[in-house]
Amino acid sequence: MATLLVKNGRVITADSDGVCDILVEGETIAAIGKNLPMQADETIDATGKLVMPGGIDPHVHLDMPFMGTFSSDTHETGTRAALHGGTTTVIDFVLQKQGHSLREALTEWQGRATGTAVGDYSFHMAVTDFNPSTKEEIKDMVAEGITSFKTFMAYKGALMIDDAQMVGLMQEVKKHGGLVTAHATNGDLIDTLIAQHRAAGQLTPRYHYLSQPEVTEAEASGRFCDIANYTGVNAYIVHLTCEGALNQVRRATERNQRVFVETCIQYLLLDASVYQDEFEGAKWVMSPPLREKKDQQTLWAGINQGLVQVVGTDHCPFMWEQKLMGKDDFSRIPNGHPAIEHRMELLFSEGVMKGRISPQKFVEVTSTNAAKIFGMFPRKGTISIGADADLVLIDPKKKHVISAATHHMNVDYSAYEGHELTGKITTVLLRGQVAVDAGETKVARGYGQFIRRGPVKF
Repeated sequence: MATLLVKNGRVITADSDGVCDILVEGETIAAIGKNLPMQADETIDATGKLVMPGGIDPHVHLDMPFMGTFSSDTHETGTRAALHGGTTTVIDFVLQKQGHSLREALTEWQGRATGTAVGDYSFHMAVTDFNPSTKEEIKDMVAEGITSFKTFMAYKGALMIDDAQMVGLMQEVKKHGGLVTAHATNGDLIDTLIAQHRAAGQLTPRYHYLSQPEVTEAEASGRFCDIANYTGVNAYIVHLTCEGALNQVRRATERNQRVFVETCIQYLLLDASVYQDEFEGAKWVMSPPLREKKDQQTLWAGINQGLVQVVGTDHCPFMWEQKLMGKDDFSRIPNGHPAIEHRMELLFSEGVMKGRISPQKFVEVTSTNAAKIFGMFPRKGTISIGADADLVLIDPKKKHVISAATHHMNVDYSAYEGHELTGKITTVLLRGQVAVDAGETKVARGYGQFIRRGPVKF
């Protein structure tokens, strides 16, 4: 069994911080301590570097069919890019087609990911057609290690389910110890506003933003919390963006309800000023859209208050040519932006290095909390004996600039072009193997494993 020793790094977890060594045997961590006396087949000197658990991004869309096209990162290119950014495990969304079974959808996504993923991955199951047959499949999905089920409260006719279906899904998922997540925006109101803007000839990317005002997210978030409270299911809101929506979660806590909240890196760092009448704004057309400065302040505070547990990406990239599908009509622009590679370094630079969050909080929201919420802890999300040796080494002082010319995502622009960051990921280990070092990929296509998940451990 191969051994590897990481020496003299400042090892940071969600609840610890100190200089020590880590011994890896095979795929897992075998020992942790100061000045470990063991010899190893390979030694990495981490002096001056931070050593953290591998990142977990629980919200990515790889090779996803959407609006007549597919997101441009495959499970191979997307997980490789994730590794370069310190994310060792991603959770992708399987999308049930209306009129078809969950099993059919899972088989389709397995066909894309098995043998191609470079990093580790798991799946959520997005339920778009809850009916008696689908209900019977929930227990089968849980048995497969897929314990989280997504609902869409928008995209009527394609992904959206109604409240009655949501109640039925929540009741069934609760029986099997699972979790229900929601894209919580009011689809009917959004569709009405889109139609009004199109009828008035208001077709530039700015009207994508204006078609999804804060009230559409706040109302749906509150409704989701209320229905989850009624059913008693474990509940999680994906990509929450704004003060109004987070206030609905605060309200839920007043009745002692627990609702997990994820925001995404873009909502912490970018704002709606990018939405102008020029088509360049299409780079940031995503749903929900970017919000206001006051919402960024709310989200940063929410992280430190423990109301926001996870920072993901909603990584859903499209080539510029694909975005041009909507050059004459904002409602035809494929929704999504590329971020899987930059989440960790952006949050480290803008969060830890600028004093907005502690290093321990950084580990919580990029790794540990997702591992606990989505049933991978303590295999993933921590540095402890017996855990997978997923480790990220960061040079906290090294400066670098984000650019499409140097990123590894399969997309021909960057949403963060020219952003200078402080803190560079230099080495990444995935299950004991050096996966990335000095900008070079060291593991091959197919090295990534499917990670079976259990119930919430938060």
